Amino acid sequence: MNIDKVEKAVDYKHNGCNCCQAVLMAFEDELELSAEQLKTLGSGFGAGMGCMEATCGALIGANMILGMKNNTGTPTGPKSRQLLNDFKAACGATICKDLKGLGTGKVLCECDDCVRNAVRALLD
Repeated sequence: MNIDKVEKAVDYKHNGCNCCQAVLMAFEDELELSAEQLKTLGSGFGAGMGCMEATCGALIGANMILGMKNNTGTPTGPKSRQLLNDFKAACGATICKDLKGLGTGKVLCECDDCVRNAVRALLD
């Protein structure tokens, strides 16, 4: 596993990127999009989709990467399901507000670890 890519994503998170953008940026060297395009692509997923109401931004970013890197001619859907299952197993949920404990007061996974787990799920 590429530990550098995992921690690079967290570094992006600490330096102005939201969770989705951080995951996207960690894979910039493998994509045909510029840093600015990746940041724009992920800009609407800060605090998860719908401002914590739906899917975690880090997981969304990982799914975007999965789709952009799939040049096999086979559907991305089954790989996306595996990615979702791996992320959920590592983090405890896939919905941002559940991960952050809104309504329960119990944080299941901090943003840094969501970013780490999303990248790890892509690298596994």
